[in-house]
Amino acid sequence: MSSSTNEEAARKAVAGAVRGRAEAIADRWVQLQIQQAALDTGVSESELREEADALVAALLTGLDSGLPIDHIVDAHAELNRALTEFSLRRARQGASPTHTSLAVLALKEALLQAVQQDTQEGNELFTAALLINRLLDVAGALSFETYVEGREEIIRRQSRQLLEVSTPVVRLWHRVLGVPLIGTLDTGRTQVVMENLLQAIQDQEATVAIIDITGVPTVDTAVAQHLMQTVNAVRLMGADCIISGIRPAIAQTIVQLGIDLSTIMTRATLSDALTEAIKLTAGPPVQPHTVTTR
Repeated sequence: MSSSTNEEAARKAVAGAVRGRAEAIADRWVQLQIQQAALDTGVSESELREEADALVAALLTGLDSGLPIDHIVDAHAELNRALTEFSLRRARQGASPTHTSLAVLALKEALLQAVQQDTQEGNELFTAALLINRLLDVAGALSFETYVEGREEIIRRQSRQLLEVSTPVVRLWHRVLGVPLIGTLDTGRTQVVMENLLQAIQDQEATVAIIDITGVPTVDTAVAQHLMQTVNAVRLMGADCIISGIRPAIAQTIVQLGIDLSTIMTRATLSDALTEAIKLTAGPPVQPHTVTTR
């Protein structure tokens, strides 16, 4: 019998076992995951069973699809989606990538046990085991890759949320906004500051924005460039921008580096900047109305 014929027979044996013993396979897979301490992340047994039922069903449709074994995981939409969702849930629940991959690979044992109950012939059982290994090795690799991508996305989202919390835009006066900066001002943080500030200017119809750098430890060429970008963006919105918190040490550093902030309104303290902002929002003095009598 040729190798392709052997593989086809083994594939039918695996598909038949999954079709006839789907519930038992799902039960066994859940128990194996529990033994691997997968529940440490707070995944309940009922959730594991729901995942197992969905993935075993998708596995059966993949085996019945006629796609080559090595391409089922990537090319079969239902199975690919089931594995991807499984891995993303694990990433969101905080499971380790090792546990996630091991959970998928544990399905090998559950499948092989089901095949053994229906197949006694040694060569066919061996070929079925090889087929299961090939199929689920690809599934394990996909789950690991998806997990890593999912965690990276979560980290990026959390980092942005932390940046937004650390750079609040506050209303200091009528049509006057303030952004107190604390810590290093890098490119990513500058973008968040700029987006939040410009949106607040539009929403609150502000005419003056104060950027307070009292909490910024050092100002170098990069930080100054980031400040200039933010100031220019504020001006494009039709608002004035004041930078406050220029301490003596920072003033000396700016001069020594040859950084030109002459086009930007600066004040030593936030209170000085607020005083200037109130003047800017007050508008020109109202001229008294003269009544002419005849």
